[in-house]
Amino acid sequence: MTEATHRTVITNGIRMHVAEQGAGPLVLLCHGFPESWYSWRHQLGDLAEVGFHALAPDLRGYGRTERPEAIDQYTLLRVVGDMVGLLDLLGAEEAVLAGHDWGAVVAWLAALLRPDRFRGVIALSVPFRPGGGVRPTTLMPQTDDTIFYQAPVVAEADYERDVRLTLGLILYWHSGDASRRADNARPLHMVPRQGGVFTHASNLPPLPAWLSETDLDFFAAEFGRTGFRGGLNWYRNIDRNWELLAPFAGARVTVPALFLVGERDPVLAHPDMETAILNQSALVPQLHGTIMLPGCGRWIQQERPDEVTAAMVDFIRGLT
Repeated sequence: MTEATHRTVITNGIRMHVAEQGAGPLVLLCHGFPESWYSWRHQLGDLAEVGFHALAPDLRGYGRTERPEAIDQYTLLRVVGDMVGLLDLLGAEEAVLAGHDWGAVVAWLAALLRPDRFRGVIALSVPFRPGGGVRPTTLMPQTDDTIFYQAPVVAEADYERDVRLTLGLILYWHSGDASRRADNARPLHMVPRQGGVFTHASNLPPLPAWLSETDLDFFAAEFGRTGFRGGLNWYRNIDRNWELLAPFAGARVTVPALFLVGERDPVLAHPDMETAILNQSALVPQLHGTIMLPGCGRWIQQERPDEVTAAMVDFIRGLT
């Protein structure tokens, strides 16, 4: 197989970088935080080899895609608009949309709002959850010493002090390979009010087998060039998303769906997430199954690429 090709396109009014490979039915691959198209490097070639057109964009704010300054440019509705724009650009009537982490949230919402364009959804790590009746940030565990990503500048400065160390620690801490000792249980979305979430660690632990030095170098080069502001702005729209999507509270995803999660994914430590996974079929009536990969952590398509790709291919081939 040839390697993925890269180009920049205009979709929904922004310049977006995409990596693509293969020909056939379209499969869009949406990454999470703090990642890029490169998170799907294994799936691009494997999906192409079995007859699909796999396309992985750098989502808005990431990589070589445009990074608008205004925080309100990062709502979920805008990102779903980016995905619909990609279909229009490619002349594709429909696609299967796969997403991991924030990309899973995008995939669920795209399937909810535009089932005519997205004929199936594959979500990794984050289950479908209906909008609640309480403003999301009021439920976040802020203390006198820590603060959520909502405040600009503090988190950026903290994360960008040593980009390679930051990314290496995040990828390790939330993987299935991490020690489960208390000193490794770092909340991904909280930073000290004065910064310094990474100051206690000056060296990286040994990289797990699924993450090479070359892989980490790629991620570090991307975020070293762009900074973290674009990705962090997704979190700063949590309340705004809640307001904009209020009319769809309780709506069901009606297209076929597949959910995959790692057994050691930190998402399972949150009782509301675990409950959402167990009750998911009530709001996703065509849920084809939940696959839990033993020993796997947050970065599921990178930690277990063969198993994830095989599940994706079986699901897509089963769609009518």
